Amino acid sequence: MKKLFIKLAKILGFEIIDQNRFTSPTLDKELNKELSILNEKSIVLPLGEVKISRNVRSVLIIVRMNTEVEIWDQNKKRLFEQPKIEYSYRSMNSLIKSINFCLKKYPKLIIKTIIIDDNSKSQNLDRIKKLTKGRNIDLISLNLAKYKSLIKEQKTLDTFSNLASLMNSFEIGKNQSEDLIFFVEDDYLHFEPMLEEMIASYERIASQLEKDIFMCPSDYPYLYMNNEKTNILIGNKRHWRTINKTLCTFMTSKNLLNKYWDNFEKTCKDRNDPFEKYINEIYQKEICISPLKSLSLHLTNVNSSYGLAPFIDYKKLWDENK
Repeated sequence: MKKLFIKLAKILGFEIIDQNRFTSPTLDKELNKELSILNEKSIVLPLGEVKISRNVRSVLIIVRMNTEVEIWDQNKKRLFEQPKIEYSYRSMNSLIKSINFCLKKYPKLIIKTIIIDDNSKSQNLDRIKKLTKGRNIDLISLNLAKYKSLIKEQKTLDTFSNLASLMNSFEIGKNQSEDLIFFVEDDYLHFEPMLEEMIASYERIASQLEKDIFMCPSDYPYLYMNNEKTNILIGNKRHWRTINKTLCTFMTSKNLLNKYWDNFEKTCKDRNDPFEKYINEIYQKEICISPLKSLSLHLTNVNSSYGLAPFIDYKKLWDENK
C-alpha cells in the first residue's frame, strides 16, 4: 500500500515528506540533499514546492576587464593593495570555479563567457589567456574608435574607455544572448556557489512573481546607509532582499535589456552622477534583488561604501583564488 501511495503521489505531482526518517520517498532523497530540479520545481523546507514557469535555458556572461587602472575615478588603493592584474586574474579564477560548480549541478545549462579587454599589456593578457584556455570563454579587444560618435567627449581617456566597454557589453548582450545575461566587472571575487544560486533563485523568484527580474550578486554596504524599506524573498538556498540601486555588475534577461534599452544606452553616452543613474531608474519599475549574505565580493577600498560586503572572510576568499 505504501509503494502504491508513493507511485500515485508521483503521478499526481505531489511530494511526500517522511519527517521521522527525514527523507522524501517520492524524490528518493534525504531532506538535507538538493531537492529542487532546474526548470521543473524549486523545493525549500518547510515552504514546499514552487512550480517553475520561468525556465532558464542559457546564461551569457560578459566580463569587462581592465588590468591597468587601479580604481577608476579614485585615487585610492584597493584592499590588499596589489597591482590591478591581481584583481582581474583572481576575479576570473573565482568566476571559472563558479561556472564549473554550476555546470556540475546543471550539465544541460548553456553557459557562454565573453571577456571585453580594455587595452591590457601583453603579459597581463597572457596570464588571462592561460587561465581561460580550453574553456567556453572568448576574449575580445575593446574598439574605442567605434564609440567616438556615440559617447560625449570626456575629461579623461579612462572615463571614455569605461563608458565604451560598458556600451560594448550591453550591445553584445542585446545581440548575442538568448536568455539570461550576467554583466560582470573584473574586481569582484565570487564564491563557488554564486552562479548556481543566482540561476536557481532567479527561476524560483521570477516564477513566483510571474515576471523577469534583476539580480545583483553582492550585498553592498551602501544599501544599509539609509533606513530604506525592503522586502525579503526566499531563493534557492538563502534569503534575498529587494533593492533599488546597483553598480554595473548584475544579471537580467534579454527581454528586460531590450525593454529598457534607452536607459542602458543613456548610461553609456555620458558620465552621469551617479554613474548608474539610468540603470537605477529601472528599479523603480522592475524588481531587483541582492543576496543575504553576499555571493560576490566587490574589492574596492576598505572604507568604500560601494565595496566590501559585510560578514565575509575577505582574506580567505582572496587567497583561495590566487
